[in-house]
Amino acid sequence: MKASLAQLDRSIRQYLLITFNYWNFTITDGALRMLVVLHFHQLGYAPLEVAALFLFYEFFGIVTNLTGGWLGARLGLNRIMNIGLALQIVALALLAAPASMLSVPWVMTAQAMSGIAKDLNKMSAKSSIKMLVKDGNQSTLYQWIAILTGSKNALKGLGFFVGGLLLSTVGFQYAMVIMATVLFIVLLLSLKMLDRDIGKAKTKTKFSELFSKSGPINILSAARMFLFGARDVWFVIALPVYLGTTFGWSSSEVGGFLALWIIGYGFVQGIAPKITGANSDGRSAMVWAAGLAALTAAVAYGVQAGWHPQAVIIAGLLMFGALFAINSSLHSYLIVAYAREDGVSLDVGFYYMANAMGRLLGTVLSGWLFGMAGLVLCLWVSAGFIAVAAVISIGLPRNHLK
Repeated sequence: MKASLAQLDRSIRQYLLITFNYWNFTITDGALRMLVVLHFHQLGYAPLEVAALFLFYEFFGIVTNLTGGWLGARLGLNRIMNIGLALQIVALALLAAPASMLSVPWVMTAQAMSGIAKDLNKMSAKSSIKMLVKDGNQSTLYQWIAILTGSKNALKGLGFFVGGLLLSTVGFQYAMVIMATVLFIVLLLSLKMLDRDIGKAKTKTKFSELFSKSGPINILSAARMFLFGARDVWFVIALPVYLGTTFGWSSSEVGGFLALWIIGYGFVQGIAPKITGANSDGRSAMVWAAGLAALTAAVAYGVQAGWHPQAVIIAGLLMFGALFAINSSLHSYLIVAYAREDGVSLDVGFYYMANAMGRLLGTVLSGWLFGMAGLVLCLWVSAGFIAVAAVISIGLPRNHLK
């Protein structure tokens, strides 16, 4: 395998290595989320209490994306990626502690480290691709970003399934040990094979440059915040708990179904350029967001009206996943296209800071709204958030990417 990699073009070789790194990390991230949600729900935690376990995970994602972009520009994206892997290993080791030690503060601390690790890894992986694609080749950039993003989410879905399966077979503690061991091996390979200075800015980056001064990036970041808040407000806490309590599904069934959903979601992300067109721009982002808002409102109305809720939720979730995947992949392409080449991680980090803010908002609302009024309210809030994202996207540039 090593000899085959050596024969490839350098940019292709580095892209494959970055993707392999990202893939392995993503499986553990998806598995960890499902393990925490299902395990602590089984222990009797209320939906809002389960959501609270993810508060530090999402909050530190905001901080990490902001400062991580600056660190990536100064230190190089390879180092940031490896730091992310190391932190995830430590987080998993903390959660492998005996059950008597897994207090809420302990779990929240481990989740904080995992949130930092996830966003360092994601930011460095997506920023690196900007440096590996030849100038001006926006079609190739869109395709590479779509493949990385789509495969990541497909494997996150696999992680959901792995998490449910591990919880049902080896239990919470041993699941952490297994995942930490896998990531340690990946870290050793990453330290040995990845270029050291990918994404390192040619000029010294000031800390004051953390906040984007680019209009398009600010607009896209605001739209991204509402888009991902809309997903997580019903997907993170409300949906898994609803499937288990209302439909009586087991942990493995919940994990398996959500895994298949994420895998399909990732597949659609990977082929998004063929659906939206290689020359997609800001108008495309607005149109696709508007379509997703209409669909989500229809699902909310169907569940509220009592039209075979199980069929409506399953069918609606599948359609939501396909449209959301297109929106997400399109956004992921636009941020890399808009970003400056020198210090690309600064712009991408700022954008994913907004992404993390949306996840934090969605996670908190998912537990609070579901506990207060059930899944229907979560769905209506989701539809409203996506409508806001569509309106914001009207301000994005059009027809300027070559």
